[in-house]
Amino acid sequence: MKIKEIRNFSDDELKAELERLSRHLFDLRSQSVTEKLEDSTQITKARRDIARILTVSRQRETAVAAQK
Repeated sequence: MKIKEIRNFSDDELKAELERLSRHLFDLRSQSVTEKLEDSTQITKARRDIARILTVSRQRETAVAAQK
């Protein structure tokens, strides 16, 4: 997922996407432990997407705080 796509999400969509990706990461880790994971790079991709979402949400928080 690209950062431009993430910035177009609303706050509610960001929370929903974060929840979905967190669950997906949990599933990937479970598959990794049971050795059923075929592509181990999916874990890295999921972690980076989560970090991107958290970065955008933090940027929005600081922008709102700066306006006050």
